[in-house]
Amino acid sequence: MSQTSDRIAQLRKSYERAELGEDASHADPVLQFDQWLTEAIVGELPEPTAMTLATVAGNLRPSTRVVLCKGYDARGIVWYTNYESRKGIELAGNPFASLQFHWVELERVVRIEGCVEKASAEESDAYYATRPLDSRIGAWASPQSQVISGRGVLVANAAKFGAQFMLNPPRPPHWGGYRLVADRWEFWQGRRSRLHDRLRYSLVGGSWVRERLAP
Repeated sequence: MSQTSDRIAQLRKSYERAELGEDASHADPVLQFDQWLTEAIVGELPEPTAMTLATVAGNLRPSTRVVLCKGYDARGIVWYTNYESRKGIELAGNPFASLQFHWVELERVVRIEGCVEKASAEESDAYYATRPLDSRIGAWASPQSQVISGRGVLVANAAKFGAQFMLNPPRPPHWGGYRLVADRWEFWQGRRSRLHDRLRYSLVGGSWVRERLAP
């Protein structure tokens, strides 16, 4: 075993910041998520809206990447990306996915599972218009997930589309929003002695059923 592996094996952390009980949690998982995300933002955690998105390809090979949550409500969790990227292709073939938020400083994890659908063109247009100009040009410049010969390709593309669209680039037809329509949520709060709190919310007959899971 290498010295690094030995150090990893010896790493220990005691989780003691908070607890998550049935009586103190919301019956609606969206309200519980809103509370936790708000606390992460108010606490000025780094990248509080960062979430890991897991998709599965047609060959059943899973893949993950970090994206940013750009909206949420009772309908689901929203992010924006290139529809022709690897994740876009995988979602087109298998629309089921999962998301995970990990707020290390608060010793909390939220996992969300469900079916993914595209956001409306109106939603995507509205969000695209709020992005900085460089980001709007970047959506045109990057053939996301495709092999390119070097960074110069991106720079050249950005210059080309910048000259073409100037200050008013339209939203690319291959770029827009996705919404994960959740049917399962899980909230994890670290606790002492590895006896963590885990509350799962499952959608049953149109209503949320809350259950405690063993850690």
